[in-house]
Amino acid sequence: MEQLFWACLAGGVLFAIVTVIFGDLLSHALDGILDFMSVDGVRKLRPMVIVSVITAFGGVGLLLLHYSPLGSLVVVLTAALAAIAVGILVYVAYVRPMENSENSTGFSIRELSGRIGEVLVPIPPRGYGEVLVKVGAGHTNQIAASFDGDTLDAGVRVVVVEVRDDTLFVSRLEDNSK
Repeated sequence: MEQLFWACLAGGVLFAIVTVIFGDLLSHALDGILDFMSVDGVRKLRPMVIVSVITAFGGVGLLLLHYSPLGSLVVVLTAALAAIAVGILVYVAYVRPMENSENSTGFSIRELSGRIGEVLVPIPPRGYGEVLVKVGAGHTNQIAASFDGDTLDAGVRVVVVEVRDDTLFVSRLEDNSK
């Protein structure tokens, strides 16, 4: 039993060291080779979770085997339960938040309706100019036309009223704070 626990612990530690030191190199070298091992249907089975479960099983098993009066079967069951608890903790505390942390600057022009922007290139009553609109963590410059048929000078704050044919139709933003 002790050999199993040592193998699990050593394998997990070795995986962690190799991942930290050679992670990017191995990722590029093995790109696509191990795709058949993908478990797309079960989202909670990530390599980090699986390896943490195996490592915890080995570590807890060794500790219980050497420092508790429990029998082998009870040690294995307790180590398995502790390993499952560690796996759940790793998934909930690290993996899931990291999956949700991706920040993208991609957007659809249709999402700009209702956003506030600033005129960069003046917009004539019957023509086009350019506006700067804040999107997520960045800004985007877009072609714009006046929704009301007014002249909009550079620097004027506007609101996007409508998006048609990849053109933003904007109106002057009324500032009621005065």
